[in-house]
Amino acid sequence: YNNSLILFIFYYLHLIEPGRCASLYLGHILSYPNKPYINGKLIIIIIHFHIYGCMVFSFFLLGFPGLQAYIRPLPLLLATGGGYVGYDQYGRYKDRQLEKLGIEVPPRIASEIQVTIYKSIPTRLLSRAWGRLNQVDLPTWLRKPIFRLYIWTFGVNMKEAAIEDLQHYRNLGEFFRRKLKPQVRPVCDSHCVISPADGKILHFGRVKNCEVEQVKGVTYSLETFLGPRNWTENLSDTLVTKEGNELFHCVVYLAPGDYHCFHSPTDWRVAHRRHFPGSLMSVNPGVARWIKELFCHNERVVLSGEWTHGFFSLTAVGATNVGSIRIYFDKELRTNNPRYSKGTYNDFSYVTNNNREGISMRKGEHLGEFNLGSTIVLLFEAPRDFTFNLKAGQKIRFGEPLGTM
Repeated sequence: YNNSLILFIFYYLHLIEPGRCASLYLGHILSYPNKPYINGKLIIIIIHFHIYGCMVFSFFLLGFPGLQAYIRPLPLLLATGGGYVGYDQYGRYKDRQLEKLGIEVPPRIASEIQVTIYKSIPTRLLSRAWGRLNQVDLPTWLRKPIFRLYIWTFGVNMKEAAIEDLQHYRNLGEFFRRKLKPQVRPVCDSHCVISPADGKILHFGRVKNCEVEQVKGVTYSLETFLGPRNWTENLSDTLVTKEGNELFHCVVYLAPGDYHCFHSPTDWRVAHRRHFPGSLMSVNPGVARWIKELFCHNERVVLSGEWTHGFFSLTAVGATNVGSIRIYFDKELRTNNPRYSKGTYNDFSYVTNNNREGISMRKGEHLGEFNLGSTIVLLFEAPRDFTFNLKAGQKIRFGEPLGTM
């Protein structure tokens, strides 16, 4: 097709910002540039249907060249894709009407087939290619147009950057890893736990029955997420080490336009690292509401240890184009490797004969970085009177308090 280049561009961009690309892509193929914002998961189905459909029809027509004059796959694909969009939007319209009446509507969860199809996309390969592209130095004359397009698309606030001159950043990687001015993110001293990054609060609360909510109504298994603790049958009991304490969790989503570094959320000692190779599906909130146990499917790095109230862990979850997770004090960590065995994990201990305490981290200290937007999951033990001062969906910045005791 003469649309193949545009199709590839939108296919790649949808992995970064699904909803917005859905609007742009449908606007292109339907010749209407200003389509309304569409739910994030639609772009996954529509574009993949379009790509795979074009491939199937192409092979079919190669075998039967005489049919090329009579069969035009694009209108058929648009009709079927449009039918699905209409059906899906009608269902969402009904859900909104029920919510207006005060009736709670359960989230729509992807089927195993839909998850399998999504996981079949070579997101790990694309993420490695994206990582290499990030390191390609841009010509000086091209830097401002490229970075300004990114700033406009994702709403980046360059006034907070330590270096505002766009020509200073030689490549996309340097731009993503830009540092902030020291005064723009003051660390709260009066609260024991702060936000480790800029982002959006997806969910928070107490852990119940070894199940954690990634968003309201969509859960994942604590044991699957952290990995087995072979010396006990009840993982929650193991993590809660002090009487009168409970286990809490908080999920922070980093959008592509957010500051990409993450910091220590409290004073604690990191004793152990567990790396889970896995898929690199989008962690966009729309996808998080759609795919159950999304964070358990994706590649992630679990840092665990202790703070003053007991168990504490921070997990950096990879996503599409975010296969590279960097922990500053861990030079041995390698993520998004070309080959890995499904269902495996790699353990590493920071406690040695020469260092019995592990890695000591101070609140607000630089801990690591993502290549693009992703997710941080905090799991920690705290007294029962610990209270989150948050609302689901609210914006939060690094250094702001998460809760009080």
